[in-house]
Amino acid sequence: MKLFELANRGDKSAKEKIVSENTGLVYSVARRFMGRGYELEDLFQIGCIGLLKAIQRFDFSFEVKFSTYAVPMILGELKRFLRDDGMIKVSRSLKETAIKVYAVREQLEKKTGREPTMEELEKATGISKEDMAYALESTAGVESLYKTVYQDDNNPVMLVDKLVTDGYEDKMTDHLALMEALGSLEMREQELIRLRYYQDKTQSEVAEKFGTSQVQISRMEKKIIEKMKKFF
Repeated sequence: MKLFELANRGDKSAKEKIVSENTGLVYSVARRFMGRGYELEDLFQIGCIGLLKAIQRFDFSFEVKFSTYAVPMILGELKRFLRDDGMIKVSRSLKETAIKVYAVREQLEKKTGREPTMEELEKATGISKEDMAYALESTAGVESLYKTVYQDDNNPVMLVDKLVTDGYEDKMTDHLALMEALGSLEMREQELIRLRYYQDKTQSEVAEKFGTSQVQISRMEKKIIEKMKKFF
């Protein structure tokens, strides 16, 4: 709490310490946006802007962990950057691959009078089907979210209006919070949770692996769940 108070008063060293302690969090969020034409370090720098905003606005009266509060701020900054920076960037090698595939496809179409199969393109270009598909998909035109898809009573309905919100930010926040909670457990406790909730093992099966009784595992599991609840 003292550290955040100092940071909010303009203490540079306090702010730097908070940033330093949360670099892993920023990297975790930034990695979600890999493959969009930007280096991880560039995304990390943008994410740090969101982290700094979170530091400035965080209040302990929110009764949440700072990391839980910071994730949506970091996400928002990254999404804003990607939106404002325009269309997704494509590497030169992907563009060159796509151009080669398009050229060969056109030649085969003229020769056979039909669209060639991926197997035929693979044989003619020497490029794997997976690499061809990735290059073609990456260089395909990107639709604007504000493109009108149809008119509804003379009111334009845009692509963005048809998108379904899937609660991505909430899911991301929950996932990171869960990972943080699991990281706070002892190794034996982590193993129990992994076996019970990630591998669907019964308490009896876990007890056999741990060399103890099912009753002991049941008690241990309840204790761990309570511990995680307190952490959250």
